Amino acid sequence: MKKSLFKLLAKLNKAILPSFSKQRLDLAKASKLQMALIGWRYFITTKALD
Repeated sequence: MKKSLFKLLAKLNKAILPSFSKQRLDLAKASKLQMALIGWRYFITTKALD
């Protein structure tokens, strides 16, 4: 149940949230909101893969 929830969230992240790697975003110049989105996507992705 828990893993399937994270897999669903990972698919939603991919569909809805922007991909900063495709935008060639420099992490040193990223805003706090962009860093929060990167952290959220990382958290969900790692939980979905476990």
